[in-house]
Parts: sequence; structure tokens; C-alpha cells
Amino acid sequence: MKMLLSASVLALTAAAVPAHARQLTIDDVTMLSRVGSPTVSKDGHWLVWQQRETDLAADRGRFDLWRLDLTKKGAVPEQLVAEPDVNETSPQFSPDGTSVYFQSDKNDADAVWVVAVAGGTAKKVTSFTGGFSGFKVAPTGDKLLVWADRRPGAPSLEPAMVKKDPNAGAGRTYDQLFVRHWDSWADGTRSQLFVLPLTAEGATGNGVAIEGGLVGDTPSKPMGGGEEVDWSADGKTVFFALREAGRIEATSTNLDIFSAPADGSAAPTNLTPDNDGMENLPTASPDGKWLAYFSMTRPTYEADRQVLMLRDLATGQVRALTEAWDRSVASIAWAANGKTIYVTADDTQETPAFAVDAASGKVTRLTQEGHVSSLNVTPKGLVLAMNSLTAPDDFYLLAGKKTARLTSVNAAKLADIEMPTVTRFSFAGANNDTVWGYAVKPAGLAEGAKVPVAYMVHGGPQGSSNNSWSYRWNPAVFAGAGYGLVAVDFHGSTGYGQAFSDAIRDNWGGWPLEDLQKGLAAATTKFTWLYGDNACALGASYGGYMMNWFEGKWPDRFKCIVQHDGVFDARAMAYETEELWFDEWEHGGKTYYEDPAAFEKWNPVNFVDKWKTPMLVITGEKDFRIPYTQGLAAFTALQRRDIPSRLLVNPNENHWVLKPKNSRQWYREVLGWMDKWTGKKAE
Repeated sequence: MKMLLSASVLALTAAAVPAHARQLTIDDVTMLSRVGSPTVSKDGHWLVWQQRETDLAADRGRFDLWRLDLTKKGAVPEQLVAEPDVNETSPQFSPDGTSVYFQSDKNDADAVWVVAVAGGTAKKVTSFTGGFSGFKVAPTGDKLLVWADRRPGAPSLEPAMVKKDPNAGAGRTYDQLFVRHWDSWADGTRSQLFVLPLTAEGATGNGVAIEGGLVGDTPSKPMGGGEEVDWSADGKTVFFALREAGRIEATSTNLDIFSAPADGSAAPTNLTPDNDGMENLPTASPDGKWLAYFSMTRPTYEADRQVLMLRDLATGQVRALTEAWDRSVASIAWAANGKTIYVTADDTQETPAFAVDAASGKVTRLTQEGHVSSLNVTPKGLVLAMNSLTAPDDFYLLAGKKTARLTSVNAAKLADIEMPTVTRFSFAGANNDTVWGYAVKPAGLAEGAKVPVAYMVHGGPQGSSNNSWSYRWNPAVFAGAGYGLVAVDFHGSTGYGQAFSDAIRDNWGGWPLEDLQKGLAAATTKFTWLYGDNACALGASYGGYMMNWFEGKWPDRFKCIVQHDGVFDARAMAYETEELWFDEWEHGGKTYYEDPAAFEKWNPVNFVDKWKTPMLVITGEKDFRIPYTQGLAAFTALQRRDIPSRLLVNPNENHWVLKPKNSRQWYREVLGWMDKWTGKKAE
């Protein structure tokens, strides 16, 4: 068994331990400042980003813009734009680096604004109505690309006038899927692209649509953003990813890369028509010669390997640049000289930055520990946003082999908190493969003391319990509450090569369960501070499924279970979920009615007669991925078997818990449930 102290704790947590330290709580986490959407001026002078602060009374986050002068040693962040009760987001520099464009909801009207990076009064740039989701300024500075929800075929951003029948009912009618997606019911609109001319006076009018007759969402829903669209260097072409809608939309992962003239003068061209898998993240080179993107080869498999592709825009010739590298490219950024492409990818519980040689495809790892959540290329190096299990995001400058911290956004809020210790371990899991996990030890634990175990199982299932900060399932908060948190990257996890991720297909309750059983045994044997006989298990999504699977297949191991948004009945799930491609792929590639045995083999509902462990069930009414009926059914099974159980339903949450007050309630319920059954506190 290999042991390795997590160096990320040392690398990304610079503050010394205070004399009177205390433990981290969810109240601390919900009030932390959250940096995001960093952008750097072309000359490397300024770093600008959006920063979220929590308005607890309003139960939401609000966003302002901040700046940092990268030319001054020891410079401190300053607010660039901050108006009360107004959100400023998505900052982007003008090509000359003197101004910052951003999105604002001032006066309850979404618009693009611009402000001098040196400071001053912001000016409204757009005047169209109907709302929009995002924008990108052309590298030539003379056009604005906007994406907004409009009716298919809308010629411009001008909202369509729909005459309402005063005698009509409130019912919705549908003729094909999607009926609903993630947390929203289909309303007949699509995310579409529009281009507006941009001058010193602004971007007036309603622009022109550039998608021709294509019907689909670009950026894709529900998670897509500006990374899925890009400008050509000369500002004449827009590249975008889109899955053409139709009767196959709910069963297809086939996003293609399209190019379209920015003036809407011709129909878009599909650049990847021969691949029925997914392509995404179109990223044009600064010299205008190349288009980088990733490609998956297997249709309907959303977790296939994402290979970095390179297209010669003059000849159309395409190369698979990282075909020999068994990792999935998660983000793409070009060096200014076009010779290097910077990417991020999961790799054994870390998410480092890598440099890919654009000529040879050679991959060089640039960072070692921590989770790189974004990167920006500057003349002096890379500006990275990085976090870890014990530190939220801050900005760093990577120049050569040296990394310098640029910000400590939450230094004051975390000043009196001592973070836990993270230790990685490995063991021989299913198929005798090496499986990795980590254990999180509460800070200040006395010599010889033992703590109960919180055994956390990640979702996905193609995901990772990696070295990253979370505002939802935060291991440091569980450690702060007095638990030794253990997590294992079972077969199906990412960052270990594609074969390891693929191994969970048609194997949901097989190898992953074996890994989890062996992993908990390895951790409790190695870490003597874990009270192995006093453990609770918890997980969401696929992790929630595994909680239901534990109930029937590992019923005597845990004092309690916390099951959040987990699959209870595979048959019902096959007909209730919205992205059908996922559920069908995971169970062998056929529908339930074509191959019911594949679904029933790993179906928790078939083993309810073995259930006995007390369970807290959590679900959200807006969760359309694993609908709340799955949680309700699990709770009904528990109640009918007279198993101690509790149900938490969030009427205003989807598959995730995002609102600050709901997050605090979630932790009160979860930790309260665990405390009750581990005996940490009185009932």
C-alpha cells in the first residue's frame, strides 16, 4: 500500500495556523468570496475577474468586478465595478486592453456595458430587449457575438410577439423529447447566436442571426457557456458547437463544430460531419491558421476520452494531437505564438495544467498539486485559478517552473481556521487494479484519539474525489464537524485512463462496490485515528445510487446512510430521466424494453427486502436528471420496512443544492443524522 502526504495542502494554504484556531463550518463556506471568469489584458498588465459575495438575507450570490495590476509587485485587488443590488459578470477586454466589457442586470435589464480598466463611469453598450445569456467581443473589436434564448429561426434578437388566447388553458403540450432538461421545462426557445456591429457609440440594434436553418442550442444546455463558441482571428467567422435537435436529441451526444460567417450571409458549415460522437470547445489560434477542439469517437457516451484535435483552416486537414495521451482534455487555450496549446485534464486525483506542443503533440505537465479551474495566457506566463481540498480558488502566476501567488481573497475570512490534513493512499481494488483514495483528518486531533468515519462516494459516475474545493460536498466541513472523511476513486472514475473509466459500464454495482469495500478496509486499517466500526456512508447522484445499493448489498456495515438524488428503481429511471443517452449507455446501450435484464441486474429496488440501515433521503423538486420520485420511493420503502428514516425535500433546488440557506440546512440535517447514529451527540 502506497502512502503520500497531499502536498496541495502545503502548496495552496499559505496562512500559518492561528494560536486559537477553530474548525471550518458550512457557515464559513457559504460566506466565502468566490472568484471566477478571469481575463487578462493582451499585454499582461491587468487581471480582471468577477467575484461573488453571498447575500444571505436574499439567499443568493451577487457579483462585482475586480482588477489587479500585474505590473506592480505586491499590488492588491481593487473593485472595478460594484453597484448595490446589481450583478456584473463575464468581463472581457477590448483588443487594445484599455477597456473591459461585461454583462450587467442594472435596472433589471440585461445588457453589455463597458468601463475603462483604469476606472471611471461604465457605459451601456447594447439596447436590445428580451434578455441574453452571454457574449464575446470579436478580436478585431468591431463586432459583438451574443447568445440568447429565442424561437428557432429568429432572424434577430428582437423578441417574437406571441398572441395569447385569453381562453387557453395552462397546460403544456409536446410532440417529442426533450420535454424538460436539467431543471427547466422546454418552452419552445433555443439558445442561438447573433452578431451586432460594435462601434465607439455601442452595439445598437438587434443584430443578425448566424445559424441559418440549424435547430439546436449553442452554447449547449444546461451547462454550456462561452467556451463552446469562438471568433476567428480576423473577426469574420464564428465557430460554435451544436447538437442538431429532432427526435433523437434526448438520445444523442453528437455535438458538431460549425463555422458561420459573422454577417449571416451564408449557412453554417459542419466541420465535423463524419463523427457521430461529441466535438466541443472550438478554440481558434491567434494567427488564424488553426482551430483546436476536442473529439469523442463513441456516440452516446458522454464520458469518452476527449482527444485534442487540430484543424488546418486553410486545407481542412485534421490531426488528433493527443491520441497517444490517455487523458481527457477539459479546457483549451493557445499560446500567443501558436506553438503551444495549454490544457487541463484530470490526473490521479489532481487537475493540473499541461502544455501540448502543437507540432508534435508532446504533453508536458506544468503543475503538480491542486485543481486548476481556469487558465489565461499572458506574455509573462500563465495566470491560473487554483484550489484544493483545503483552499478555495485564488489566482497564481506560473512563469517557467516558478509559481507566485497573486491573491488571497479569503485570507481574512479564514484567518482563525485550522484546516484538516489530507493524506492519499492506494490499494489493490477490483480486477487487482490500483485504486486511489484519500483520508481527511480533523485538525488538532489528540494523539491516540479516534473519530467516526464519513465515507463519501462521488457522483458521475465518471467523476473523481479529487484534490479540489467544493461549495456543496466539502470534505473539510465534515472533518471540521469531527469526522474522518474517506473517499475512494472506484472503477469508473476519471483521471486514470479511459479503460478505468469505461469499466463501470454495465457494471454499476459490481467492481465499484468491490473497490469501495476494499477501500474502506484499507483506510481503516492504515489510519489508526479512524473509528472503523462507527461509520456512516453518504453520496449523491451515482453516489446516491450506491447508497441504495449499500442498503441491499452491504447492509451490516454502516451506522447510517445519507442518500441524495440517487437512483432507487432503474426501470422507472429509464423512463423518467431526460438525457436518455446516459442511462442507456451505462446499461449496455439498449433501452429498458429491449434489454430489461441489463437494468435489473444492478437495480436497488430488487433488494429492498435486505434493507436495514437508517437512511436520510434528500431530493430536489426541480431535479429532472434523477427525479424526486426516486427519492420519494426510497423513503416509502424505508418507512414500509420500519427502518429509521428521514426525508428532506428542497422545492427550489435541482440535482444540486445551490442556495446558501438550503446549503446550511443540508449540512444541519446531514451532520445531525450522522451525529445521531454515530453517538457523537445526544439525539
